[in-house]
Amino acid sequence: MTFGLSEMLRTMGLPAKIVGSFLLVMGLASLTAFIERMIALRRSRAASRRFAADAADALKDGAVETVVAEAAKHPRGHLPRLVGSGLSFYAQARNASEGRGLSVAEQTRRHVERYLEELGADLRRGLAVLASVGSVAPFVGLLGTVVGIISAFQGIASSGSGGLSSVAAGISEALVETALGLAVAIPAVLAFNYLSNAIAADERALAAAAGELIDTIEAWGEPEPGEVRRERVA
Repeated sequence: MTFGLSEMLRTMGLPAKIVGSFLLVMGLASLTAFIERMIALRRSRAASRRFAADAADALKDGAVETVVAEAAKHPRGHLPRLVGSGLSFYAQARNASEGRGLSVAEQTRRHVERYLEELGADLRRGLAVLASVGSVAPFVGLLGTVVGIISAFQGIASSGSGGLSSVAAGISEALVETALGLAVAIPAVLAFNYLSNAIAADERALAAAAGELIDTIEAWGEPEPGEVRRERVA
């Protein structure tokens, strides 16, 4: 009797097949999360670069409405979303004539800090899947190993001997499940570490951009109550 992959799959018991199917689903989930995050980060960086090039002069000239309109053209970019949200809030706060306990720049700074947390959560979306798969898959594989060993002992009990033929099927189940668990967990851990580093770099860039935005707003000065800031005409 040969024990190729197809033969092992055919002789695997129902519990081992359930464990193996669960591991395959976990592997597909981690692969989907990784690909989705890679595409999202690539699109965000490309949109942010285009926005930075298109809106730099308008922001320098204090053309708030122009920058906000430009940011709306790049909804997939995290930098345009940050700048657009910050300047939209600034535009609303500077036109408020009553009830301002804080300066417009301080109100905007607090809003930007809160929005940075939202953007960070959006950047990290899907990492929980990779972390869960990377930590749980080895234990699921270990469960499959235990199931295979139990199957091997059942083979010994049913045959009344401890020969290789009576335990081969169960041992093969155990090894297959162990290998499958590691094959799912190792790429998930590597993908999680890679994305964590990439997202941390993006978060640092966004934090630096937020600081520059607040510095620019503070340089514009504090408007009088009810004053509407006019865009500069080149």
